[in-house]
Amino acid sequence: MSPLSCASGAGIAALYADHHGWLLGWLRRRLRNSVDAADLAQDTFIRLLSKDAPPAIQEPRALLTTIAQGMVANLQRRRQLEQAYLQALAVLPEPLAPSPECRAIVLETLLEIDRLLDGLPGKVREAFLLSQLDGMRQGEIAARLGVSLPTVKRYIARALAQCCFAD
Repeated sequence: MSPLSCASGAGIAALYADHHGWLLGWLRRRLRNSVDAADLAQDTFIRLLSKDAPPAIQEPRALLTTIAQGMVANLQRRRQLEQAYLQALAVLPEPLAPSPECRAIVLETLLEIDRLLDGLPGKVREAFLLSQLDGMRQGEIAARLGVSLPTVKRYIARALAQCCFAD
């Protein structure tokens, strides 16, 4: 199979025409939700379009599947984050529960932090989340991740910098 070039609009249009239906079906089976599947199918092509130098594609479905799997993982992680936050709110006494506006701001902030951390390597993100959400000590994180203590410190500093100094 000759590589499909996505450098031109015609290449992307052909890729979309040839594979959008297949990708949508794949996502529907995976998510069991037509609305989410349609959103992620569109987002998959948008992600491909947003690349600075779109690649010459040898296996279009393999590439689309890889991108879509990342999108599915992000969607599931966001939903888990939202659910954990809502569960934490449910156990608060009523007078201490934040207002709907405050909830929306906190949820928006959490999603923004999730987006910022998404660009980091897995171990960096995991070290940061273990320290900030689970309250683990750096030595415990080092043992869990199988890395040195200075590496954990670098990971956490990198994640903090990503969150604090993002554009």
